[in-house]
Amino acid sequence: MKKLRLSGVTAALAAAALIGATASLPVAAQQKFVTIGTGGVTGVYYAAGGAICRLVNKDRSKHGIRCSVESTGGSVFNVNTIKAGELDFGFAQSDVQFNAIKGQGQYKDAGAYGDLRAVFSVHPEPFTVVARKEANVKQFADFKGKRFNVGNPGSGTRSSMEELLNAMGWKMSDFSLASELKADEHGPALCDGKIDGFFYAVGHPSANIQDPTTTCGAKLVSLTGPAVDKLVADRPYYAKATIPAGLYPNNPDPTQTYGVLATVVASAKTPNETVYQVVKAVFDNFDEFKKLHPALAHLKPEDMVKNGNSAPLHEGALKYYKEKGWVK
Repeated sequence: MKKLRLSGVTAALAAAALIGATASLPVAAQQKFVTIGTGGVTGVYYAAGGAICRLVNKDRSKHGIRCSVESTGGSVFNVNTIKAGELDFGFAQSDVQFNAIKGQGQYKDAGAYGDLRAVFSVHPEPFTVVARKEANVKQFADFKGKRFNVGNPGSGTRSSMEELLNAMGWKMSDFSLASELKADEHGPALCDGKIDGFFYAVGHPSANIQDPTTTCGAKLVSLTGPAVDKLVADRPYYAKATIPAGLYPNNPDPTQTYGVLATVVASAKTPNETVYQVVKAVFDNFDEFKKLHPALAHLKPEDMVKNGNSAPLHEGALKYYKEKGWVK
């Protein structure tokens, strides 16, 4: 990993900045550090966060912002950490954003997070159920009595899993084991025979799904039925989705499921200029952004500024969108 070395002059400027003498310094010497909370390193949040930071950092000599990503526990963790003032931006499933701003679901006890702000939505995240080849699973109901990974506490995946189980009238005890492995751990556990399946909200294609389907012939399982139909009908943040045929090895058929959108959120306290520059970096370099991960390839700006965003748009983002004519 490359490390920056400060010259004597730069070090002096940095020291001056630290003691508050920033007014007379050039932009580059007044560098602001922002962090985006993502998810597991094999998931799309981490890759998409890296894509955003790459574009922000490309012009840091102009705006003075240096962007970095942090691998985290996922959606709920990111929202809570933004609320605590320890993250500037974070990825969150659209249902988690909805629940946080409304004070519902996993935020019922804590209450509505009124300062949550939407920045933009990103890729669709179909709920993806993967079974060990030898588990003899044809449909989700076949996991009853088997060892299943329900997701780590603090992830959007876990909260969505709990909502599905409630809709089906299931409890965690209906699995012989309800493991709480992080997203980076469930694929190896599946191939090692430690679990029979897992549930994961993720954009496609994903290395996280590619690995077990390639390594041990894992199978994608469709997620359909009356409980799913009711969830999609009742919840504005859910929609039916199809994982294309042949996207992963050993899975020649399309997989029917439902899911959410990935969204990027911030706090109303995140400075307007910071959010404006991050949004500008993405959309001024949009063709490049879409090429940085296959899950981003089909994004459209007009969808990203409205779909999946339950919280009010951040003022800094709104300023850019109004300049572009995407928002009145």
